[in-house]
Formats: sequence, C-alpha cells, structure tokens
Amino acid sequence: MGTRPPSLKDVARAADVSVTTVSRLLNGSLDLPPATRIRIEDAIRVLNYRPNPHARRLSLGRSETIGLVVPDIANPFFATLVSAVENEADARGLVVSLYATLNRPGRERTYLELIARNHVDGLIFVTNHPDDGELARLINRTGKVVVVDEDVPNAIAPKLFCDNLEGGRLAGLHFAEHGHRRVLFIGGREEMISAKRRYEGLAAGLRGSSDAADEPQRYSGEYTIEYGRAAARRFIAEGMPATAIFASSDEIAIGLMEVFASAGVSIPRDVSVIGFDNVGPLHLFNPPLTAVEQPVRDLGRRALEVLLETNWQDDKPFDGEELLPIKIVRRHSVAPPAKP
Repeated sequence: MGTRPPSLKDVARAADVSVTTVSRLLNGSLDLPPATRIRIEDAIRVLNYRPNPHARRLSLGRSETIGLVVPDIANPFFATLVSAVENEADARGLVVSLYATLNRPGRERTYLELIARNHVDGLIFVTNHPDDGELARLINRTGKVVVVDEDVPNAIAPKLFCDNLEGGRLAGLHFAEHGHRRVLFIGGREEMISAKRRYEGLAAGLRGSSDAADEPQRYSGEYTIEYGRAAARRFIAEGMPATAIFASSDEIAIGLMEVFASAGVSIPRDVSVIGFDNVGPLHLFNPPLTAVEQPVRDLGRRALEVLLETNWQDDKPFDGEELLPIKIVRRHSVAPPAKP
C-alpha cells in the first residue's frame, strides 16, 4: 500500500470477507459469527484502519451507494471521469450507480429525484447544457449533490471545476507567442460557464501579449464531433477568417480536423489549432495536436472526496467553488501565421 492510508477494501482482503460485510459490521447493521468478527477486528487493528466519519454518516442506514450522473459515457472525457470515481469509491468500499442522461433535462430530473427516494446516498452530478432553473431547484430541494465540470447557476451545492479561465489564457498566450492576432473560438453555448470562461481567458491571453490582437471571433454550439465538423465547414465557407482556432473540446477538435483533412486544409501551415481536454489520443493525430489538459482523473477523485467530506447537516450555504489547476501540452499544431 506504500504511504496510502489503509482502506475498507484492504481490511476486507486481509479478513477474507467482502467490503460490504466490513462496512455493515462497522455501522452496526450486521451480526456476524464470533470468528468472523474477530478476523475483521484483527485486520482493522493490524492495518491501523481508521473509518472516515463523514463517509459513515453519509451511508448509515442508507443504500451505501453513490450516484454518478453524466451526459454521455461514450465521450472519452466522461468515461475517464467515471473511471476515476469508480476507483476511488472501490478503495472506500462504496458502490457507484452510473446514470447517463444523454444530456436530456427530463432524464436529469429523474436521476436527481433518486436521493429523495433513498435509492442513493448522494450524487455527483454533471450536466452539459444551460439550466432553465429546474435543475437548480431540484438540487436545492434534495441536497447531497456535488456539481462537477459544468455549473448549474443558483444551485446551492459544492461545485468543482477545472480552471477554465486559465486554460483559455494559456491558449491565447501560446497563439500570441507565434504571432497570431486573428483567432477563432469554437465552443459551447455562451450561457455555459465552461464556454464563457474559456473564451474570456483566450481574449485575455491574446490581449496580454499584443495590443494589436483582435477580439476573438466565436462559433457557439455543442461539445460534439458533429458540431466540430459543422464549424469546420462554416470556417472554410467563410473564407477562413482567422489564422488560428481554439477548439474547446476534444470532440470539437476531432470533427474539425476530420473536415480539414478531407478539404486539404493543412495544420498548422494554413491554420493553427489548439484543443481542450487532452483526454483523447490527440498525440496520434497528424500533426499531434497541442491542447489544454484538464485534470479529469483528479476531478473524479476529488468529487467523491467532497461528497463524503461535506457536512450535509450544516445549514450554511456552500461558499464559492473549487478549481483544479490546468496546463497546456505543446505539440506541433501551432506555427506562425502563413503570409498572405
């Protein structure tokens, strides 16, 4: 185990019982034969295991199940997030129930109501579209929800995001270092916190390096491969009005590069491109794509920690949001603008 604190899973392995058996013994919901109880207690003592009091409070008398709500498990970003939450939950002896909403508000509302029905002890909740106020109302009514990756405005809940503003700024600085002044932002809808902050960061990075930089142009749509293709076709039809593009998701970047390749648009000779997320195999593209990297696995691990460590009996509103650091991975998709 190295320096990692012993987990419920370690105790179960040492005592040769299931994680659920150890958990139920500790919360007093299971009577065991004396020999089995002694085996578990010996394992706890030898390993010096210390139960997490917040996790125990969350699960006592409940389902011992955490709900994870994501828009789409086929998307590599969300698949990686799910994997990180599953691994952390497994180490803590918890079960994760996964719910894919297909980004449909009706399905999101249904899954938020699972808490009220005691089907799960708490939810890690990810949406990928603007809220009309209904999601915030349900979150505020049910409680025990951690909002991750994309904001639900007016929801009173712990919120965990990557530093989107800094990610956009790093992209803007990198473009400016190569002399780009006309840059196109392709991202989500303007009401979404991720799109808003990434665009603002991009503009700030460009301004910080050159007073002559134009305000970035903007295409707004969905974080999908299909939208990336549509944006690329629009860019070509409009006569390629920028020398660089900030594609603010892996999916958009993939669709963009697919159309450019078929149309004979060369990266970075004709246009420079920076992606965002860096979860997909962007290093295998031709050319390997420079990208702002989100700490997706850290986001998943930390989301479960916040869910377990929050004192949900505290009536005080949750203060602010927690931002995880971000970085840019430089490859070969950015070069100085081609001369007219």
